[in-house]
Amino acid sequence: MKRLVALIAVVLLAISARAEIRIGVAAPFTGTQAKIGTDMLQGAEMAVAEWNARGGIRGETIVLIQGDDEASPKQAPVVARDLIGKKIVGVIGHFNSGCTIPASEIYDEAQVVMITPASTNPLVTDRGYRGVFRVCGRDDQQGTVAAKFALETLKAKRIAILHDKTTYGQGLADEFRKYLEKNGVKPVYYAGVPASELDFRAIISSIKKAEPDLWYFGGIYDQGGPLLKQAKQAGLTAPLMSGDGLIDTALLQTAGPAAEGTLLTFGPDPAKKPTAKKFLDAYRAKYGPHGPYAIYGYDAANILLQAIEKTGSTKYQALADYLHNTEFQTAMGPLRFDQKGDITDTYYVMWVVKDGKFVLYEDAK
Repeated sequence: MKRLVALIAVVLLAISARAEIRIGVAAPFTGTQAKIGTDMLQGAEMAVAEWNARGGIRGETIVLIQGDDEASPKQAPVVARDLIGKKIVGVIGHFNSGCTIPASEIYDEAQVVMITPASTNPLVTDRGYRGVFRVCGRDDQQGTVAAKFALETLKAKRIAILHDKTTYGQGLADEFRKYLEKNGVKPVYYAGVPASELDFRAIISSIKKAEPDLWYFGGIYDQGGPLLKQAKQAGLTAPLMSGDGLIDTALLQTAGPAAEGTLLTFGPDPAKKPTAKKFLDAYRAKYGPHGPYAIYGYDAANILLQAIEKTGSTKYQALADYLHNTEFQTAMGPLRFDQKGDITDTYYVMWVVKDGKFVLYEDAK
C-alpha cells in the first residue's frame, strides 16, 4: 500500500510539473533601478493573471520566474543561465541594453525566445538572432528624433553631450551626436561619466563653461535626478534633453523643481490610447499609478503567450516564426515585428516636464 501511495505521489508530481508554462522575467529588481524592473514585472504579472483566469494555455498554468540582473552586464548572463536551468520557455526582458545583449546570446544558444520591453540599442536586434524581439523603438531612431527636434524646433546652436558610458547611454548619445554632425553642428562639449557616479559638480562646471543653449544626457533616471539638481545649484540654465531612460517618477522625486523643462524622448502616451484603458484601470486598481514600462511588460508578456497558444508549441522555431509573421493587438495598439525583431511603426515623440509632471510637448504648448 505504501508503495502504491508513493507511486501515485510521483505521478501527481509529474503531472503537476507538466501543467506549468514557465516564463522568465529578467530585469533589475534590486539597486537604484529596481523600480523600473518592478514596473515591468507587474505589467507581466497582470498579463499572466488574465491568462490564468481564463484557464491558462491548454489547461496549463502560466508561472513567472524572476531573474534579478541588478542592471549589471556581468550578472545578466548568470541570470540567463539560471532561468534556462529552470525550464523557462521564453523571457520578458531585460531592461538595460547592456544586459540584454550578452544575455540574448545565452538565450539564442539555448533556443529560447526573448522579448525586451525596453532595450533600445541597435545591436539588440542587428546581430541576426531570430528569437530576439523588442516592443520598444531603437536608439538610432530615438537619437535622430531628439537631435532633429533640438535643431529644428528649439533652434539650438551650442549643444553639450554627456553620457553614462553604458551600452544604452553612450549608444544613445552617439546617435544624437551623429545626427547633429551630419547636419553641420559639432557639440561644444562631449564626455562620459561612470554610471555609478553621483557627484557631477566638476562636469557641470565644464559644461557651463562651454555655454550651451541645450545639453543632452544619455543615461538612466537614477543619475538624472542628482544631475539636474546639481546643475540647477550650479546655475546651469540651459534645458536638459534626454531619452527614455529618464522618464520615470523617480526622476521627479529626486530632482524636484530642477526637473522642470527637461525634454525627453519616449513612446506615445498610453492615456491617449483607447486600447490601453482596460490595462491602465486594472493596473491602477491593483498596484497604483503605472510606471512607464509597465504597459510594455504587459504587452510583451501577452505577445509571447499568444504565440504559445496559437502555435500550440513552446519550441523556439515555431514561436519565432509566429512572432515574425503576425500582427498583434496590444494595449499600445497594433504591433508587428520586422525580420530583425524590431517593431515596424514609428515610435518616439517628445515629452517635457511641466508643473512636476511628464506631459507631451505638444500638449504643454
